[in-house]
Amino acid sequence: MTSAPLPLLAADLAACCSPLTGGALDEDAAERVARLFRALGDRHRVRLLSLIAAAEGGEACICDLTGPVGLAQPTISHHMKLLVDAGLVRRDQRGKWAYYRVVPETMAALSEVLRAPVPVA
Repeated sequence: MTSAPLPLLAADLAACCSPLTGGALDEDAAERVARLFRALGDRHRVRLLSLIAAAEGGEACICDLTGPVGLAQPTISHHMKLLVDAGLVRRDQRGKWAYYRVVPETMAALSEVLRAPVPVA
């Protein structure tokens, strides 16, 4: 069974999700956060996100992602769809090529979710 993508906006994430140690998340908030972690739960997707973020101008063409990752273009497209569905990257179609850009608001919101107070011993 395939679940429909949940729209994930940085505002949704920031509004619903205090740091994980800041209190219990409700079911919807937990699903939004879990979707991000599932998208980042694969080394190829983490690498793709890193390559896009490090690319000149902050965007990369799918044609430039296959070589460094060492996967076939259809596999890269599958991974990129999961990153787009999670709200981590945006896709822009230019002719026959797709260009991807990291969504900084989602990355910032994810960072806030992970921020935890340092325990004092």
